[in-house]
Amino acid sequence: MYSDSVVIIPTYNEIENVARMIETVLALPRSFDILIVDDHSPDGTAAVVHAKIKEHPERIHIIERAGKLGLGTAYIAGFRHALKMGYEYIFEMDCDFSHPPQDLMNLYDLCARKGADVAVGSRYIRGGRVKNWPMGRILMSYVASLYVRFVTWLPVHDTTAGFVCYRRKVLECIDLDRVHFKGYAFQIEMKYTAHCLGFKVKEYPITFENRVLGTSKMSSSIFGEAFTGVLKLRWWRMTRNFPTPR
Repeated sequence: MYSDSVVIIPTYNEIENVARMIETVLALPRSFDILIVDDHSPDGTAAVVHAKIKEHPERIHIIERAGKLGLGTAYIAGFRHALKMGYEYIFEMDCDFSHPPQDLMNLYDLCARKGADVAVGSRYIRGGRVKNWPMGRILMSYVASLYVRFVTWLPVHDTTAGFVCYRRKVLECIDLDRVHFKGYAFQIEMKYTAHCLGFKVKEYPITFENRVLGTSKMSSSIFGEAFTGVLKLRWWRMTRNFPTPR
């Protein structure tokens, strides 16, 4: 079955989740293809994906990279592949079920039928919430989004969200060679760039749930990049005519 949509899922040591995630997405009422970008997981994640490809050769694809090269570069590799393959709607989603797969259809609807160019699965608008996270981490994430909005004037409540749908034309307009950040700040930069280029960004409320299986990839260095990266983005906007469309 032809699909105009692909879900990009970066993986590193997600053997506990990847097969179930693939089957969950493929079982949705709407057709979504899947692109796994695996950073040479030592636990055998890629082997599980290849087994699934044999079962669904037209629906599942994989990019295997030489090592752990960063979330941002994984998504950019996925974006390039998705554009080359002709997809109209290109999604970002985690493999650990922190993003509810059923909400892929709601993000699709925002872009395909309700005028959004970028649809964001948001924890921090009315109806959104976070489940099973320590209160300290919730506050840190929420304050981080407030900080981004204060510095950049970006009209998005969940600026660090990693559950996103892009229309093809957005990624075609952004110069992917000039995306600066690899970690947490990557998500902020992509939304900020799309907004500055005049694209319409809309949010849809989701319930974000802390992973049950596997290990979180979050680190203090990722937060540090985000803190300084936001200041850089605003400074470049004020002094360098950032961003420049491709």
